[in-house]
Amino acid sequence: MIRYPELNKRIAGITAPSSGVNKELHPMMHQAIERMTKRGFKTTVGDTVWTQEKAKSADKKTRANELNKMLQDDSIDLIFPPWGGELLIETLEHIEFDKITPKWILGYSDISALLLAVTLKTGMATAHGTNIIDIRGPKSDATTARWLDVLNTKANESVKQQSSELYQLEWKFDDPPEEIFNLTEPTKWKSVTGEPVEMNGRLLGGCTDVIHHLVGTPYGDVNGFINKQNIKENIIWYFENCEDSPTDLKRTLTQMKYAGWFDQCSGIMFGRTAVTDDVEGYTFLDVYREIQKDLGVPIIYDVDCGHVPPQMTFVNGAMAHITYENNSGTMTQNFLP
Repeated sequence: MIRYPELNKRIAGITAPSSGVNKELHPMMHQAIERMTKRGFKTTVGDTVWTQEKAKSADKKTRANELNKMLQDDSIDLIFPPWGGELLIETLEHIEFDKITPKWILGYSDISALLLAVTLKTGMATAHGTNIIDIRGPKSDATTARWLDVLNTKANESVKQQSSELYQLEWKFDDPPEEIFNLTEPTKWKSVTGEPVEMNGRLLGGCTDVIHHLVGTPYGDVNGFINKQNIKENIIWYFENCEDSPTDLKRTLTQMKYAGWFDQCSGIMFGRTAVTDDVEGYTFLDVYREIQKDLGVPIIYDVDCGHVPPQMTFVNGAMAHITYENNSGTMTQNFLP
């Protein structure tokens, strides 16, 4: 049974279980905190947010202790890290999963290892979407802005999101801009077959660069989660890729298959990736085609998810109905137990 947190108190805990914010970028963090205040949130900001050294905000126990304190604080109903990073995985052994009180955790990239681990270990829904740094501007694009609508959805309610109209090809740095993202390119979702696609199932996923390291650990027991939470529906997997090459991604997906992650799968969605290189002519499209043939499930790619903004908000554990046709798509998430 999946449990869905609620944004009743509108108090956000801002902590950096992966990377913190370098001193020269502190103004960006202050902008983000100010923007949350204007949205009606109170904030509790941890010390780890303001430090960064050797690819992490602090040592693993310091990061985990601060995160545990916020995860166990009944007054906090949203954990919102500044952004991702590199080494969140080393905190997992120190997180007290059995003491977490219901609250949303929102983020992506390295944070997705935390999101997936929490949902698999506890049955609490978590949200893969924007980070707090990327909503520091006066305005948000229509796709990114839906994060708040999604998190305001209650158990047994539903929320529908539409694919974006434009996506970002290159970052702009005239900070602080009116809008953070530089959306210039027409969004085009695609399917491997080119035909319309419809998927139904429970959502699980994250950044492939990091979540594949959960395979074979106590934090990546997908079949155990399905059995413990009495999940009868198939799983729709959503994946985003930061730096993996096509061959890296194929190895990752094959490892997941061997681990049984796709035993109960009804479809896969891949986000846009900034990686453009092939490997001796082997491309991401080759990967998608081979995986579709191997698993026998529909695959949609270049969806609004991950490191090429904007991105929709995907809720781990929620029931989802996905449709794709003519380069666009919709995702209706139902917050069913």
